[in-house]
Amino acid sequence: MITLKDLAATLGVSVSTVSKALKDSPEISKDTIARVKEIAKELNYRPNTLALSLKNRKTKTIGVIIPDILNVFFARILYGIEQESNALGYNIITCLSNESFEKENNSLNLLANGSVDGFIMSVAQETQTNGEVKHLKDTINQDVPIVMFDRVANDVDCDKVIIDDFNAAFRGTEILIKEGRKKIILVNTLGDLSVGKLRILGYKKALEKHESYKGEPVVIDIEDDKAILNDQLENIIREHKDMDGLFCIDNVSGVMSVNIAQRIGKKVPEELSVIGFASDDISHLSYPHLSTITQHAEAIGQQSVRMLVARLESKEEAIPTSTATVDFTIELRGSTLEK
Repeated sequence: MITLKDLAATLGVSVSTVSKALKDSPEISKDTIARVKEIAKELNYRPNTLALSLKNRKTKTIGVIIPDILNVFFARILYGIEQESNALGYNIITCLSNESFEKENNSLNLLANGSVDGFIMSVAQETQTNGEVKHLKDTINQDVPIVMFDRVANDVDCDKVIIDDFNAAFRGTEILIKEGRKKIILVNTLGDLSVGKLRILGYKKALEKHESYKGEPVVIDIEDDKAILNDQLENIIREHKDMDGLFCIDNVSGVMSVNIAQRIGKKVPEELSVIGFASDDISHLSYPHLSTITQHAEAIGQQSVRMLVARLESKEEAIPTSTATVDFTIELRGSTLEK
């Protein structure tokens, strides 16, 4: 491996000059900087990041823990994290929890030993379901900060990036109410996840607020299993023949519901309005196209990086934690009467 000493010997200058030139120091002339960088490139010089981290106590690396990389929403957040990290001079190491508490815990333990400066993560489903937070608090207590996004643990004191799931669901349900729908059902594929609970509360509050709506809330929990999702949704649409409004709190079930309804002879949106939730990438896969509450995934990733880097680079010893709310938009298309 080529070292700074090797470069200095080749160039006939001091190690200090080489080091400063590689950092574009104003103390070094532009010609010397260009010459040093040219030779460094020719000799394939790579800085020893481990040595730098030991010297500076900083790795300039962020650990990212994602619950499900096959989920388009999380994939787009990861893209936003990578883009913003790169712009701010940080690298990322990405781990997948695959919704497992054990994998999430192992990733924290693996990287919190000095490999990364901090974490950006969305909590695994198993972690939330079991109410596990000790591993998260232990990491923060080791002076390794965490920024949580989307799925967050409310009893862990750390920075968080969310959307207003309650208000988003409230406004989505209001659209169906204002269309004059008489039986609006919510389909929950998110189990006991915090975001799902907030969306259900927003749906119920909207029904409660509008006196024109006389029906009771109907929340149907189904499994987020692609192998049986189609059958579960078809059963709901066939069994609830008087249902004229359907709020799906994820977009996959929303798209499938529109296509199933059309296939079995229920006209969308004349007889049934459907609204989905989350990433906007698949709304075009139904006909008519699905109306959605759209989360801005890349913005969530970017904001998470900015919050973590601000904490890492702050010279203050203690900064109060905060929660940033990234706005959502409602995109009305062919699956609702209002467009």
